[in-house]
Amino acid sequence: MDIIIKTLHSRGHTVHVVRTNGSWYIQDDSQHFQTITVPVSEAFNNDFINPILEKLIDIERGDSSLMRFASLQVEMFTALFKMHRIICKMATNMLRDRVLMSSLKEAEYDLLLTDPSWGAGIMLAHALKLPLVYNVRWTSSGEGHLDIAPSPLSYIPMTGSGLSDKMTLLQRIKNILFYIIWQAQDEFIIRPQYQAVCENFFGPEVKYRDLLRGADLWLMRVDFVFEFPRPTMPNAVYIGGFQCKPAKPLPEDLEKFVQSSGEHGFIIMSMGTFVANLSMDITNEIAAAFAKLPQKVIWRHKGERPATLGNNTLLVDWMPQNDLLGHPKMRLFVAHGGTNGVQEAIYHGVPVVGLPVFFDQYDNLLRLKERGAAKMLAMNTVDKDDNFLTAIREVLTEPSYKMNMQRLSRLHRDQPMKPMDTALFWIEYVMRHKGAAHLRTDSYKMPWYSYHSVDAFLVLTGAVLLTLLTIFILMRCCCTIMCKHKVKRD
Repeated sequence: MDIIIKTLHSRGHTVHVVRTNGSWYIQDDSQHFQTITVPVSEAFNNDFINPILEKLIDIERGDSSLMRFASLQVEMFTALFKMHRIICKMATNMLRDRVLMSSLKEAEYDLLLTDPSWGAGIMLAHALKLPLVYNVRWTSSGEGHLDIAPSPLSYIPMTGSGLSDKMTLLQRIKNILFYIIWQAQDEFIIRPQYQAVCENFFGPEVKYRDLLRGADLWLMRVDFVFEFPRPTMPNAVYIGGFQCKPAKPLPEDLEKFVQSSGEHGFIIMSMGTFVANLSMDITNEIAAAFAKLPQKVIWRHKGERPATLGNNTLLVDWMPQNDLLGHPKMRLFVAHGGTNGVQEAIYHGVPVVGLPVFFDQYDNLLRLKERGAAKMLAMNTVDKDDNFLTAIREVLTEPSYKMNMQRLSRLHRDQPMKPMDTALFWIEYVMRHKGAAHLRTDSYKMPWYSYHSVDAFLVLTGAVLLTLLTIFILMRCCCTIMCKHKVKRD
């Protein structure tokens, strides 16, 4: 979101960012936006997320697949409930503050831009009667397309299912079961919390699901080089890779280290912002594997230094990931599979060895694997039988991985407008026209039986049955009359 905000600011727009006083990322001293702070007693931050991630990683490393799956679902349900409870409290504090709401209304904003993974921005847009634009991959109820476009389960895999768009009968059954899990999660854990806030401030006639689905514009953080083909809508605009850009020169110390790799090149490893460090046994296994490689390695790692660390590996607290991925000596990206990292790897044509931890990361890496551009390892197999080292060597030595990723890079770059330019055009389009209602389908307002034409099929079925019954009665009457005439003649 910060990348879009900086670009909007560079084009002369004034941006105000609503945040909590416990915000993880959003600071007060930005040159690109002004902050509006909502006081809260509990926030979604490092202290909140780290214990959850540690539990998820421990569960992932368990032995029993069935028990591991059940434990993961319970842990994810619990975590999501807590996260959305925090957001609902923030929304309640915000909407209850009459001084704040009055100042926001007086500001006369042109639109509200939010990530619909969390519902506070959605409800604020309704309160302020503003056009609503999403920077979206997920909504509070699941993958974004599920809320806006028809999504046949026969070829659209559900998040977490581990399936592609080519499914056998058993896989389609599995996909349906995952759909049911997602629907149950939304119906019983997430949506009721937001609906309670809506009823409290807007009345029972306002449904949170309608607010969620009624956005003017959906800026989708994917494209169809990465995503499996699927139905879409006119107000869905694809900006996958909008944050990607050509590599800049590296800092002097990093450039010196990279150049020392010679013809072998270098590898980078990052598990993202959430996973600062893994358990010590996994960390030592990874470090030992890196030590056996001729390549140099730059590893974003916090915590205790691995005992098996080789001289070819440099540990850093932070790295210019985009600039490293675009360096000519770059050979391989070891990643957790977050959307940003995957898109940057596609943009620069760098093959991936993936270590997914939670949520969408497995599905992101699966899309690269299906296209022959990545190798993926489950967390419970990393420290067994040299699996990690074998996977790295396979991707480094088998040319198809690099060729396939470079093909994806060419496809991604071959478009009439840069993704960021596309995003800016459509954001300003909504500003100019005070919304984009003409692009928005009203299907989200229809009850389920009308959306699926159940009522129409019942009427048609009734009409057919009535016609058949009428024909049957007429035929029976004719037969009865004919029989009476025959009896009289006899």
